[in-house]
Amino acid sequence: MIERLRALAGSGIVHVAFAFVAMGGWAVFANYSHPMPLPLLAGLVQGSISAILTLCLKSIVDALSRLFKGSLRLWAPPLMACLATSGILVALHAVSGTPEILRTIAVPLAVSTTYAATYNYAIYRRGEDSHGRG
Repeated sequence: MIERLRALAGSGIVHVAFAFVAMGGWAVFANYSHPMPLPLLAGLVQGSISAILTLCLKSIVDALSRLFKGSLRLWAPPLMACLATSGILVALHAVSGTPEILRTIAVPLAVSTTYAATYNYAIYRRGEDSHGRG
């Protein structure tokens, strides 16, 4: 039973589905005071964006981390990921007519930026350790 749970927790499909449901659900909640189907549309848009970002964010941070050296490597990749994610979220929600854009993107942006910063820090530390400076 525990092995099954571990396999499930490590599944990319589970991570993508969780991102879709959790962040899509947040978007529905953030827009609930508006008439239907606006909250549902916001949830569908946010859930889809979060699912795609979940698939891509690790690879994006990996690639950006290889572009920079020194202390720039520590802060530039998560900042660039945050700015790109912000732009994507705002643009797609604006196009889809989400009424509460800032409220809708606050939680997903915080989660994705925290992930990008934490993951990038781990990459940075590994690089420091391999050079005998950490």
